[in-house]
Amino acid sequence: MLIKLLLVVAIAAVFVLGLRPPSGARHLALRRVTVVLAALLATLSVIFPDTWNLIAEFVGVGRGTDLLLYGLIIAFLLYMVTTYRRFRDMEQQITLLARRIAVDEAFPRPAVAPVPSGDCPNHDDGA
Repeated sequence: MLIKLLLVVAIAAVFVLGLRPPSGARHLALRRVTVVLAALLATLSVIFPDTWNLIAEFVGVGRGTDLLLYGLIIAFLLYMVTTYRRFRDMEQQITLLARRIAVDEAFPRPAVAPVPSGDCPNHDDGA
């Protein structure tokens, strides 16, 4: 069945994307394009609901709703992977910040006594 091949490829793609490090602006652009495509697909699904049944028959699934369910499962897996990566990156940033704060606060800085204005050699009183 074609659907089995498509689902296995989609799951493998989610797995590979989960292993890749984010690539800055390209990663953000890809996310934005994906959101736009998902919104477009959702709109077309509302306007032409029977299309899902035709696509489902083509790939070997009984009904269009089952095909949508399979797609949502893949989308959920992708969401889980990206959320896990984002939280892992934030935890690493928090760890680095906590270490930096701990080092900064480990050795208290000596208080510097203010220099009286009359004793400052570079101070010009206007006299």
